[in-house]
Amino acid sequence: MKLSGWGRFPTYEARFSAPRTEDSLRERVAEGRVIARGNGRAYGDSAVSISNTVHMGRFNRMISFDGETGQLVAEAGVLAGDIISSFLLRGWFLPVTPGTKFVTLGGMIAADVHGKNHHCDGGFGNFTDWVDVMGPDGAIIRCSREENTNLFCWTLGGMGLTGVIVRAAVRLRPVESGWIRQKMVPTANLGETIDAFEAAQDSTYSVAWIDCLSKGDRLGRSLIMFGEHATVDELDESRKSNPFKCIPKRKLSMPLSPPAALMNGTFVRVFNALYYRNGLRKAGEGLVDWDSYFYPLDAILNWNRIYGRKGFAQFQCVLPLETSHLGLQALLEAISAAGAGSFLAVLKRLGEQSSRFSFPMPGYTLALDFPMSSQTLQLMEQLDEITLEHGGRFYLAKDSRMSAETLWQSDTRTEGFVQMRDDMGLRTIFTSEQSQRLQL
Repeated sequence: MKLSGWGRFPTYEARFSAPRTEDSLRERVAEGRVIARGNGRAYGDSAVSISNTVHMGRFNRMISFDGETGQLVAEAGVLAGDIISSFLLRGWFLPVTPGTKFVTLGGMIAADVHGKNHHCDGGFGNFTDWVDVMGPDGAIIRCSREENTNLFCWTLGGMGLTGVIVRAAVRLRPVESGWIRQKMVPTANLGETIDAFEAAQDSTYSVAWIDCLSKGDRLGRSLIMFGEHATVDELDESRKSNPFKCIPKRKLSMPLSPPAALMNGTFVRVFNALYYRNGLRKAGEGLVDWDSYFYPLDAILNWNRIYGRKGFAQFQCVLPLETSHLGLQALLEAISAAGAGSFLAVLKRLGEQSSRFSFPMPGYTLALDFPMSSQTLQLMEQLDEITLEHGGRFYLAKDSRMSAETLWQSDTRTEGFVQMRDDMGLRTIFTSEQSQRLQL
């Protein structure tokens, strides 16, 4: 069947199966060149194997929950949104979440996803107690910080290349309500944006929409959204009686893919100007529901169609603190000069990262979507070079076109990851199109 990531680029004719039991999953693993796939929300080809893609959607049971510690044991195919639906009313929320709730538990572990609170709490792996991984011989090995530690540490952020994640235990976060106390801070340029992030390191959540087409004195102007889980005492009287009840929003859906010509720089420039102006009017503090704060794009189902039939590519890098300002400036200048702006241009501050192959490092991460074209690919190679010049590295969960040379040059941990795969006999069994392309 035709298979791609969320970006709809690249697309492959791939063998696809959806086992229902561990025995049938074991049979698929025995065939080799296999990669597990959750809900298909990785942007590129990290969850696609032409030979043997295994959908984990039928491994979607929640097995147990400890109301004292918040530990949830669940199968890998459980969706983040289902966890929220099941436990928010009981006062628990995901400890770390990416920008969509339509990802699976296994996917969040494999990518060691980060959220708006990485500068405070680190990645999803920090809240993962143990993982059951099916190895090349079909045996399921439980690994944790105390047991089979080597496998555990490489599995967090290992992009599914250490084995098939079957189930896991993760700790949820206690919350008093389903509301976020948000503070919207507009900034005039990149310097102000970084200063605002650095001055608010004690804020639990922070994220900025950045105008990637602004120039000159306005280069890097942003709307920063700081957030805290609201306590019951911080709610108005009408919400205190049912602090987890939020009004469900009607979902919109992209019915078809518009012509790619609509996504030109002029259109994006006008959109960005209006979006920034609208943000100025919303500056200050207010309450927003959890869905709007964490998952604004989920309000539009199939939003990936907006970039047209050719799909899109996301560029996401992280730059170390000491080079972030100059590196971000160079990236934004290149994007603005190319006139290839992005609706989705997100800036976040990342903190320390303890796992062995996960993406984050202390610094700033910039994520941008571009409609797929030959010009986009040329621009992204230019952005790769700027990232390398400033000591940055790249997020594999978003990658769809990077070269192996770029990855190996950017991340010295790659050699150790590949050596581990060789030593454990994983390299010929667990493969994706991305791992082939990047020589992992």
